[in-house]
Amino acid sequence: MTLAADTRPASLPALVTELVRTVRGLLPTTGQEAVSTGDALVRALCHDMRSPLAALESVLDRLDGDAAGPPELLQLARDQARHLSSMLRTANATGGAPERRGVRRLAEVLRASVGASGLPPHQLRLELAPEAGDVAVADARVQRILTNLLENAHRHGRGAEVRLVVRRRGSWVELALTQHGVPAEQVLGHLSQPTPPVDLTGLGLWSVQRQTRELGGRLAWCRAEDGAFTLVVRLPDR
Repeated sequence: MTLAADTRPASLPALVTELVRTVRGLLPTTGQEAVSTGDALVRALCHDMRSPLAALESVLDRLDGDAAGPPELLQLARDQARHLSSMLRTANATGGAPERRGVRRLAEVLRASVGASGLPPHQLRLELAPEAGDVAVADARVQRILTNLLENAHRHGRGAEVRLVVRRRGSWVELALTQHGVPAEQVLGHLSQPTPPVDLTGLGLWSVQRQTRELGGRLAWCRAEDGAFTLVVRLPDR
């Protein structure tokens, strides 16, 4: 997040936001409000899309009379468009992805998750054990967990390589994602939140821990001597 003064002229959304803030300040507070997953997603998208959309509008206004356009403005537009796409992927994998009926092989679910995450193929090193790839998957939440893990690594990994090891141990399937430069304390903080965040900060990781628990799974983590952080999702193969 970058804190900066808003230099754009006042607009209707800004006036509405200020009105809502004023009215909310006059209402009595009765403690922390319970936030559902759907409500958190709506608030997150409304909040976090405001800045990139405003930036895109500004870029388009500047480029309106200049067909060629300065390269830096074009790059800003591309970056903001990628940011919006990234947030939509997170929201989709967290709670909005349509349920897919039927049983699929874990190898197929992995391919779909990589494609949905936006992670470039050259940035991912996938190690899939043969016995794990043939595991039957009958719950859409497995793909949501994988997509959120890869999307989070893509968005916050600053281009660092992502290593995903998928293997089977007895009656459990392990999904171990390793990446350098991960702020472990921040990640663990998001994973320990009991309720969904009211903005997109950590929403994907919160969803991972929630859906892992719903599937009867467990989370573990470790940090290697070279600083690489590994998050392990263990799911029961029922």
